Parts: sequence; structure tokens; C-alpha cells
Amino acid sequence: MLYERIQSPPSLSKFIDCFWVIESDDTTVHQQKIIPDGFPEIIFHYGDPYRINISGEWSAQSNQLLAGQIRNHFLLENTGRSGMIGIKFRPQGITTLFGTNMEPLTDDVVELETTLPGQFDPVSSMLLGKDHFSKKITALSSFLEDSVNSKETSDQLIDKVLQLIFTRNGVLSVSEIVDQLDVSERKLERSFKKFIGLSPKFYCRIIRFNYIFKLIKEQKLSWSELAYLSGYYDQSHFIKNFQEFTGEDPSKYFFEEETMANFFLNRPVEK
Repeated sequence: MLYERIQSPPSLSKFIDCFWVIESDDTTVHQQKIIPDGFPEIIFHYGDPYRINISGEWSAQSNQLLAGQIRNHFLLENTGRSGMIGIKFRPQGITTLFGTNMEPLTDDVVELETTLPGQFDPVSSMLLGKDHFSKKITALSSFLEDSVNSKETSDQLIDKVLQLIFTRNGVLSVSEIVDQLDVSERKLERSFKKFIGLSPKFYCRIIRFNYIFKLIKEQKLSWSELAYLSGYYDQSHFIKNFQEFTGEDPSKYFFEEETMANFFLNRPVEK
């Protein structure tokens, strides 16, 4: 299985975290767990279709998808060879670029056309075709650069809140955000749900959970040390939170295994 992350050009870095590619010629059916990472995505499948189980039942996915924020893990399953290219947006990136209200997309992966009809028509055929993924990334980058214009729906409050959350690795309360940014809690909640799709409190939980993977990647720690450094009250609280997001005990989780979940959660260190 090929997992590759491609940095977005500087002109798009305000909206897009990265592009990614997953490819495999193995037609053996494998189930993959997808775990919350705090970043919405647009995905194009140019391989065989995938199936998804996000609410207890399996269903076929379309080949062009928009994935909103998720609050729990879900399952994917290939039906043949894998070939997909994804745009991992900044948390507020889809709303900023396209004006989309993200709240109705929470805990859902929908057909791209239902939310952004016709938006990617100029490049969709090429993205779903047989060209090498490097050409697809180049074409997608150029298309998105042309799409960026003065109509973007930016929100300085959301930008400041997200900067604070990531600087603190999610270890802060809503009251701290309200006090530091001098904003009402009601305004914060309303804006956050539109741009992100979640409450700021729950989003902080996701980012704090993500920080666990960064710490494990950088240094060898005991579970109690890991719980303390990632801002949990105690080890039992840490284990409970880990289980809520992954469905697994951290001691039984394969952090080094090559999976989609680990590929997305093991983010490169930003310089």
C-alpha cells in the first residue's frame, strides 16, 4: 500500500493542509478504521469502489466525496484495487473557500455533488483517470489556485481560535478561549459550528487526542507520562478518551502499523 502526503503550495496553505494519495494493486478485501483527526476532506476514488460503515450499516461510496468532521471512528472496506487522492483542508478551509455550512456534514461522508454541485467538474475527469497521481496533484493545485478569489468567506475569530487550540494542543477550556479572545461564548459556538462543524469544546478533545500520536512518535513514554503530557487528568481519563475515539485500549493499539488511521494521525512536524 502506497501512502503519500504532498504539501500544498504556499498560495493554498491558508485553506489546505495537504494533498494525499493512497494506492494499492492488492485486491484482497481489507477493513480500515478511520479515526477523528479534525480536518475535513474532499476525496476522489480512481480505483475500485470502497464501502463505508459509518452508522452501523455498510453502503457503497461514490467516487467523489466530501467528508465532514467526525466524532467517532468508522470503517472503510475496499472492493478491489485502491486508488484515491484527497484534499485535506484546514479545519475552516471548506467554508472559507466555498461558503459551506459544515454543521450538517458532521459525522457524514457525502457525495461531493450534493454539497458542491459542479464545483470540481473542470478537473474531475482527469482526477478519476489514469494519469500518474503527481500530474493529478499539479492539476488540482492549479484549479484550486484559480478558484481562490476575493469571495472567500474568511473569519478572523475562527482563525484566532484555531491558532490558540493548536498552539495549546487542544489542552484548554472554552472559558479560556472566551477570556483570551474577548468573545461571547454564544458567538464562538455559532461561528465554530458553521466553519468547523463541531463545538469548540469537542474540537479541543480531538486535537488533544491527536497530540498523543505526536508524543508517541517523538519519544518513548509510559502511559502515565503520556496522559500527563497530553493534558489528561489521570491515566484512566486518558484511556477512556482514547477508547471513545478509536474503540480500542491504547495498550492494544498498533501505533506503528501501516494503516489509513495512522497515516492521517501521524502528521509531519510543522517547521
